[in-house]
Amino acid sequence: MAERMRIPRRLRAIALERSTRYPTLTITGPRQSGKTTLCREAFSHLAYVNLEDQTTREQALADPRGFLARYAGGAVFDEVQRAPELLSAIQVAVDASPGNGRFVLSGSHNFQLHSAIDQSLAGRTSVLDLLPPALDELRQFASAPRDLPPTLFQGAYPRIFDQAIPVSEFMADYVRTYVERDVRLLLNVQDLGTFQTFLRLCAGRTGSLLNLSALASDAGISHVTAKAWIGLLEASYIVKRVQPWHSNLGKRLVKTPKLHFLDSGLLCWLLDIRSAGQVETHPLRGQIFESWVVAEVLKARANAGLSDPFWFFRDKSGTEIDLMLDLPDRRVLVETKSGGRVAPDGTAHLYQVTDDMAGDPLLRGRIDRVVVYGGNERVTVNGVELLPWSQVPDYSWR
Repeated sequence: MAERMRIPRRLRAIALERSTRYPTLTITGPRQSGKTTLCREAFSHLAYVNLEDQTTREQALADPRGFLARYAGGAVFDEVQRAPELLSAIQVAVDASPGNGRFVLSGSHNFQLHSAIDQSLAGRTSVLDLLPPALDELRQFASAPRDLPPTLFQGAYPRIFDQAIPVSEFMADYVRTYVERDVRLLLNVQDLGTFQTFLRLCAGRTGSLLNLSALASDAGISHVTAKAWIGLLEASYIVKRVQPWHSNLGKRLVKTPKLHFLDSGLLCWLLDIRSAGQVETHPLRGQIFESWVVAEVLKARANAGLSDPFWFFRDKSGTEIDLMLDLPDRRVLVETKSGGRVAPDGTAHLYQVTDDMAGDPLLRGRIDRVVVYGGNERVTVNGVELLPWSQVPDYSWR
């Protein structure tokens, strides 16, 4: 029997607050992240319009102003990027009749939606990202795992837990739907098999520097095509390119981004991992865990209505820090270790990024050093905080 449980989302309070200050609110995120559920629950006083419906969409495209006139009291327009002409009509409506919280827009394709918003609703909307549930949200499901390997294996798409769908079944359907619908729609890719091969090759590079030329060669496509396809994956919230940190160190730093998948369950499926037990012995376990940590930090910030910036650090001598965040009062250096213990010498390189390299003089003397690891004890060793994976939501990433 399906669980059919709807969990409260952290972004709800931010969304409601933002809607009191802007005439429109835009919520973006990947398919199946819970956008529709959030919008309908938080803004139940507004009419709900799904623009994936062909008849509804055709009406909106044929006469945007006439269509919008039906919703003078406001509405939630789901998958609004499917009818971009409607945004110009919304601009006219909100300019003619000022007032906040009138329209809520949601969409799954970042670059399509942002392009349309930039043209029509700049300054008239607040944009929030809703990613699949963070660990603390996910654990509101009774069926959510409590151990690390099944947490990585199952990922965080809520429908897996809400509807009790087997992970492999969900992921196979998700990839098939994504490839056959979204890829065709956005890039008009004819050879879907090549794109699926490309997607799997990307999975094998998670947590690694992204060499587009090598990736293109392995996939049998051009460098230009590989760049376009990576852009599509990022715009669809499948992957995230984390840029290298730079200040005034010039040639000492690498300039290539690292690639991370934003859902560990999808990542595991693409790597042909079909059980939680396989995660424990997989040669990419460390990279899978690193990408999971990056995704959790991104979710924590997105759920607070914050954009990222964060980076990784790597110089040409080989010193690498998995994640760097500049917060208002400090810089945080984060290393990830998937094992249950951290070796005594496993934190020394965190001190190779010094105050002198901080760039911002306000951050001097305010560097926190953290290792997120697969163990259970939260302790501080030699000035480095060892943060258990299960307590990632408890750390202040804001």
